[in-house]
Amino acid sequence: MLDTTHHTGLPLRPGVGYKAQHYTQIMQRPEHLGWLEIHAENYMGEGGRPIAQLRHLAEHFPISVHGVGLSIGGTGDLDNDHLARLKHLISWLNPASFSEHLAWSTHDSHFYNDLLPLPYTPKTLARVAAHINQVQETVGRQMLLENPSSYLGFAESTMSETAFLRELVAKTGCGLLLDVNNVFVSATNLKTSPHAYIDDFPLHAVGEIHLGGHDEDADETGAPLLIDSHGKAVVDPVWALLDYTLAKSGPKPLLVEWDTDVPEWHVLADEIARADQALAMVMS
Repeated sequence: MLDTTHHTGLPLRPGVGYKAQHYTQIMQRPEHLGWLEIHAENYMGEGGRPIAQLRHLAEHFPISVHGVGLSIGGTGDLDNDHLARLKHLISWLNPASFSEHLAWSTHDSHFYNDLLPLPYTPKTLARVAAHINQVQETVGRQMLLENPSSYLGFAESTMSETAFLRELVAKTGCGLLLDVNNVFVSATNLKTSPHAYIDDFPLHAVGEIHLGGHDEDADETGAPLLIDSHGKAVVDPVWALLDYTLAKSGPKPLLVEWDTDVPEWHVLADEIARADQALAMVMS
């Protein structure tokens, strides 16, 4: 079993999800940024400008590789071709951290452009644990698993999400990626307490904490329905939930995610500065 006491080589500073349009601003003042995250699937090709940029960035920043296409929770076998491409990327890049989602996005030969939630049952637990073990053995390093955004609950679930994640850590030695925006989105949609979720979360296994924005909608009854869009600024209740989490967990590497409707760099820089303040409060 892999050691879960050391999860990443990331610094205890804020990072940001890398977007090519921000390359110049990032390289002009690299000291203002702790690390960068890339999506694995964007860098699985051979050569070209994206790979050249990534190689240059990796000389200046610790890199976190975040996968979105493994379908860890899928009912079928993992895609061996995809896994081989991931192994190749991790082998040459040697990132400081590698993570994936607790979700599924494939069924038979179909691929869905969504990260879909799972029922939390012993059967699902065994399947997900087997997939995590296969990934970790293939890439030769620990994987962090991210908590999902949920829009409904499964009647067949027999354990809570936090208990499910705790069992996965125990069975596989994986670490966890705690997305506090996902916690807030799920708690709002499922009408549960985000603070109770954090209280029960296995914080000892957390290697990264993520922040992002969400869209606000309403369900058929008029109740709030939040959509994890990564397309807006982090809202004040999520910043407050981050403060609550860091007070319990201690300092962790923080990431600001903004994947759609990506703004000018100065907007992201303001979010990074606020994340830096949140870390400073628990490091002083």
